[in-house]
Amino acid sequence: QAQLEESGGGLVQAGGSLRLSCAASGGTFSRDTMGWFRQAPGKEREFVSAISWNGGQTTYVDSVKGRFTISRDNAKSTLYLQMNSLKPEDTAVYYCAGDRSIVVATTARAYDYWGQGTQVTVSS
Repeated sequence: QAQLEESGGGLVQAGGSLRLSCAASGGTFSRDTMGWFRQAPGKEREFVSAISWNGGQTTYVDSVKGRFTISRDNAKSTLYLQMNSLKPEDTAVYYCAGDRSIVVATTARAYDYWGQGTQVTVSS
């Protein structure tokens, strides 16, 4: 399994955009399902989006559909989350995670390894 490191978080105004990256080193990134999760203070970790090993299948939580886009570049061993039309409710620490299964899961429990997270803050 790969080691993961997120980047690209920051402070933006509502309506703005951010692009998160998750760089993987080693492991089996190119064959793993990858996902993005987020956690706001005092709340449970929430599924955001996931993508199959070859990018052929993507899924999103309803609250981000039409605003966020997940993608991956296996040649670069990097996962991305393009976030547009950001809302204050999107404020959270965002984590990328990998799952050695080919099943595209939407629960944190299914994922095997995690990055350290990157803070996204959206001001109103």
